[in-house]
Amino acid sequence: MTTFWSGLVHPTRSTAGTTPSTPTEVAHASSSHGPARRGRPVAPAHPDQHHLCVGRPRRQAAGAQLLDPDQRRQPQRLEGARSNQGAWSAYGFDWSTDYCSSSPDNPFGFPFQTSCARHDFGYRNYKAAGTFSAHKARLDSAFYEDLKRVCAAYSGAKRTSCNSTAWTYYQAVRAFGVAPATAEAAHLAKAA
Repeated sequence: MTTFWSGLVHPTRSTAGTTPSTPTEVAHASSSHGPARRGRPVAPAHPDQHHLCVGRPRRQAAGAQLLDPDQRRQPQRLEGARSNQGAWSAYGFDWSTDYCSSSPDNPFGFPFQTSCARHDFGYRNYKAAGTFSAHKARLDSAFYEDLKRVCAAYSGAKRTSCNSTAWTYYQAVRAFGVAPATAEAAHLAKAA
């Protein structure tokens, strides 16, 4: 089975039964067709090798593994990686986040903050790779799937309310989450 993101084999689970948080753990959590199983770890195996530059394809592959929307544990995987950023330093990821931007991080008590952070991670790093436009729709869809997983923890009217709020957040990122070139053009048009 390949990922929704880029045809990579998606990680399933850590062999230790915990959420992987390092590049090597994520690689080892991949299926038998994943990069680690072919003898090519996703990241340098030794911390002294983190100063070596990781090429763009490997950087995108590692980012895609952290963002695969088909996996229920992905938000926790990204959070684990965020708490262990040093292990991912060779990739040069932008870990910054403003969570849900100007919207509440936990609207009506629904914990959307982690989903927003994961969405930010995708936006920032695909923009840096220069491939944002090709991935925006998938990032937004993954965001919506993350939000719906949050809502699945509720039932009845509370679940309906959560799903409605998730839909609103999704529509907002679809409409206002813009590619850098589009944002720049809009800014120039306002300045004129």
